[in-house]
Amino acid sequence: MNTRSKITVLAMVALSFAFSGKVTAQTMKEKTVMVGGAAMYPSKNIIENAVNSKDHKTLVAAVKAAGLVETLQSAGPFTVLAPTDAAFAKLPKGTVENLVKPENKAMLTKILTYHVLSGKYNAKDIWAAVAAGKGKSMMKTVEGEELTFWTKGKDLYIKDAKGNNARVTIADVNQSNGVIHVIDTVLMP
Repeated sequence: MNTRSKITVLAMVALSFAFSGKVTAQTMKEKTVMVGGAAMYPSKNIIENAVNSKDHKTLVAAVKAAGLVETLQSAGPFTVLAPTDAAFAKLPKGTVENLVKPENKAMLTKILTYHVLSGKYNAKDIWAAVAAGKGKSMMKTVEGEELTFWTKGKDLYIKDAKGNNARVTIADVNQSNGVIHVIDTVLMP
């Protein structure tokens, strides 16, 4: 290898370290939240982050089965109330397996879009709405029906159309196209 080739190789190696250092520094500046053992980056969209959470495998599979991946990768903004795998496990046996069948896509889509609000609502916004509503706030979902938000102590809760209550276990997981609030129960329209 001649001297010119050696210099070229060294320059390329140096540049690769320089660029990787910038990416790492930028990533380190982001305020991440850990969800399902993975850091959630505010610079990534809802789908890019959700697929890394070990606690949301069922939700990700359901979103794929319903054909909602592209929607949740779009600009939004969206507020997603994201049930964990443990939340889905509370449903009657066979419910999830039945919902992800192609013939049940409409019902699955209805349930999933019931977990999405149009716009970005962080926990502070929701708490303020609950306070303004004297203990509760109704918010319309992308599906079209409303959810009732309420608080108890330091916890934020959501009541669905069937009377089930979900507790927000991790709030304010910021995304490039909205925010995720992790919940412990699947909401039903």
